[in-house]
Amino acid sequence: MKLGEGVEAAIHCASMLASVEGDATMPGAAMAESFGLSPSYLLKHLNMLSAARILESVPGPAGGYRLARPAERITLLDIVLAVEGREPAFRCGEIRRNGPVKLDASAYVKPCGINAAMLKAERAYRAALAETKLSDIVADYATEGDPRSFAASCAFVARHQRPQKSSSILQPPKQT
Repeated sequence: MKLGEGVEAAIHCASMLASVEGDATMPGAAMAESFGLSPSYLLKHLNMLSAARILESVPGPAGGYRLARPAERITLLDIVLAVEGREPAFRCGEIRRNGPVKLDASAYVKPCGINAAMLKAERAYRAALAETKLSDIVADYATEGDPRSFAASCAFVARHQRPQKSSSILQPPKQT
């Protein structure tokens, strides 16, 4: 099974966003820079994650992206499906019916064994992704990753995250 390169970028960006403080955001351009990707290429995938409600896009000068829900509630399957779509990777075209010998449809009442095997593998693959939370990936990186890489990532996030103004500041004082 081959996944598009966008899946890797999406998981890395979501992992990075799990590290921003509070309701701060991270600009898409900063994430593109961090991973050596084209901003326009990455934006396409960030928009997919936003449409799937994995990320929240915050407009304005201090805007950017942040997780739409806690990392503990985002699985790798959520991210893969947001980028790749919900269709199974294997799509049976029933080519067994295409040969020179044309048989009646009643010869094909049983499901294709190849399709059944491929869908079984897909279910196992998706189950494994559904068990892996984004928070697990981040925690594993913090404890098992190279400390230099982890420190560099943390410093990058600290430099580029954009704190958001508290909504309480924008509200008028209460009348007494």
